[in-house]
Amino acid sequence: MQDIEILGNQQKGLEFIKQTEQKKFIFSLVISYTETSEIPGITMAGEHPDLIKFTGPADAEFIHYGYCRSISVIPMTPDGKPTPALLTKTALEAASIPSVVVNAGSKVSPKLPFIDMNLNYGKNIGKEQALSLDDVGKAVEYGRIIGRFLGASTDCVIVGESIPGGTTTALGVLEGFGITGSVSSSMPQNPVGLKIQTVKEALKRLQSKDPFEIISQLGDPMIPTVAGILSTASEISRVLLAGGTQMAAVLAFAKSIGFEGKNTAVGTTSYVSEDKSANLSDIISQIMDVPILVARLKLAESEISGLSSYAKGFVKEGAGAGGSSIGCMLKTGIDAKSLLALTEKEYLKIT
Repeated sequence: MQDIEILGNQQKGLEFIKQTEQKKFIFSLVISYTETSEIPGITMAGEHPDLIKFTGPADAEFIHYGYCRSISVIPMTPDGKPTPALLTKTALEAASIPSVVVNAGSKVSPKLPFIDMNLNYGKNIGKEQALSLDDVGKAVEYGRIIGRFLGASTDCVIVGESIPGGTTTALGVLEGFGITGSVSSSMPQNPVGLKIQTVKEALKRLQSKDPFEIISQLGDPMIPTVAGILSTASEISRVLLAGGTQMAAVLAFAKSIGFEGKNTAVGTTSYVSEDKSANLSDIISQIMDVPILVARLKLAESEISGLSSYAKGFVKEGAGAGGSSIGCMLKTGIDAKSLLALTEKEYLKIT
């Protein structure tokens, strides 16, 4: 596939592609929330602070309806930068890939059918424990149940996430497991210092190397949920973790509870893999031998500034955009240039 690059283990990456070309896919969007996102300057998600809690539900609704029901505004910045859910919606529709929403501690429930994990949302890790140990255990257990269902229904499960502030909690989890690296940001100027300071405060509370305790103190509800889904879905299907450095945190936790990387790849965009303020490939290589598939999208070629801005460091990834694009290419054989044309058509519908 000319527009899919493989980072890491080339052989495993090629095998993953070969096993999923022209096969069945299902997409799962795990929406969640952490009050860490309310720290001023830590995320671009949400035009205003009081809208941040609608990020996950709005992404889920946009993917399904092409508009939002929880909020009246279109999920787009004032200067026209759209939610990455636009890329996800375009890819899923182009390939007729069905999708399901998993509510893993979202502060607001989406206005569409979803699987409810019945989890509390995550607290601000800079100030207090993120999750109770009971919620971490429940997230893994329920995730495993969902993973069995999803894995049995398809050849490849694409798992995406939508959680504002999630790269900061991902950094906390990686640090908790002793993994060094820099996480991405939805902004061109990655607020690295703010993220590191927040994580340092959280690390002061960590009194144990128990993996559940690490998630409890430093994480968010999405991470153990996706780790649970991954652990069982990968036993019976291929799994494409659609995201950037947040999926590295999922892999770190999954490994600590017995996952060995079977049938799994990470799927992201080139805007994340080439982010000079982060090092996704290096981080994952510290965790396990899992290939990274990179969608080399052609957004830089778009005459629509809101889309070309992705190639200039804005947004980069989210809501499973990279993994969905890869799934679309693998299932249909479409190239990135054709996918761009479809994305532009979808963009024009909401402007």
